Amino acid sequence: MQWTLRILSTLLRYPDEGVKQVAPVLLDALERDNILTPRQRETLRPLVDQLIADDLLDLQERYVALFDRGRALSLHLFEHVHGESRDRGQAMVDLRARYEAQGLEISARELPDYLPLFLEYLSTLPADQAVAELAQPGVIIGALSERLDEKDTPYAAPMRLLADMAGAVGEQLPITPPDDPDDLAALDALWEEEQVRFEAPAAPGTAAACPQASAMVARFQSLEPGRSFPHG
Repeated sequence: MQWTLRILSTLLRYPDEGVKQVAPVLLDALERDNILTPRQRETLRPLVDQLIADDLLDLQERYVALFDRGRALSLHLFEHVHGESRDRGQAMVDLRARYEAQGLEISARELPDYLPLFLEYLSTLPADQAVAELAQPGVIIGALSERLDEKDTPYAAPMRLLADMAGAVGEQLPITPPDDPDDLAALDALWEEEQVRFEAPAAPGTAAACPQASAMVARFQSLEPGRSFPHG
């Protein structure tokens, strides 16, 4: 379970050089973890093949266009529940405290509610507890799965598997709009009150150091879960 969650986290994170270099070993690592069925693993192949074959800048551009242009497909879980209200800030503090209680320290340039980061945290828990905590945002994951299916994107596959694991297939999320505006003026209005993040995200095209990518490959090949977030 631990490595399946970690691999799904890798597939859903912003594609940097580290993700691209580790992509060739992900399906083999999933087979060795033996949580997903062969058919489930095969649903991930289009995304894995894309991460291997496509130019990094193209991968990053598509990722940003899909997940970062509006709120409907945001991978920040509390965006769909709290929006920009004060409640979101307290929820972030509480979630960070859960990470720290597990002995984890966030080194990524992301907020605590970023789904790939949350999956990294779950990968350190016993399987039963991980499934129970994954079910907590299950309605959000289920809605994201449906919306990604409608976009006909290979990113729908890992989200669908997470929805299955959370018991949330077909869940509806009426809070955030199912569609985001396409024109720039509407997008500006939508993000007008966007919170200042703790740190600015890495610029598109910024590659991870090769030693970091090599370490990621080694970790997936060894299937020996660690206790720290590998992002940075």
